[in-house]
Amino acid sequence: MHIDTDLLYTWGAVAKKVPKNTIIFYENDPPLYFYQILEGTVKMNYTNEDGKDLTIGVFQEGNSFGEPPLFINQPYPAAAITQTDCVILKLSKTNFFSCLEENPEIQTNVIKLLAWKIYNKIVFSKNIINHKPEYRIQYFLDNLKKQHNFTSSKRMKIPYTRQEIADFTGLRVETVIRTLSIMCKNKKLEIIDHKLFY
Repeated sequence: MHIDTDLLYTWGAVAKKVPKNTIIFYENDPPLYFYQILEGTVKMNYTNEDGKDLTIGVFQEGNSFGEPPLFINQPYPAAAITQTDCVILKLSKTNFFSCLEENPEIQTNVIKLLAWKIYNKIVFSKNIINHKPEYRIQYFLDNLKKQHNFTSSKRMKIPYTRQEIADFTGLRVETVIRTLSIMCKNKKLEIIDHKLFY
């Protein structure tokens, strides 16, 4: 979701430069701010009981992140870390809610955003839990293309490493590598100079 930056500044938002690999908030931190990315990329992830990092989402310029805990006053279920040098706009929770109260059209957009997040999590969980590695990876790649408005017939260069795909799908990196090779042999994707095209 993107909220007009001038409006956010009006409500007291502050832009801050944040270097690469900086933790913006930790898992279990209380939600204190609304965050929106002006430049760069932020990843949200958590570490499961086996010590494996699982990626919740990657957010880029214009995206907001970490909103759901603001509304229910619960701690963050995952950490947020910058993947690149970033400029991040942050607005206090109190001012964010005041802004929403005075701007019903933004409220509607926030509700739609939260509804999409819930919907995508349910569909993603269903595909992760019920399917073999190939289906998990294929669902992840299909969803990625949909987010970037690629048609199913047009190939997209996948911007993630095998390790990042493993982090998104909850698979081991060795399983991802083996499965991608099988998918390539079956012409479901292409691997050119170690780059994935789907």
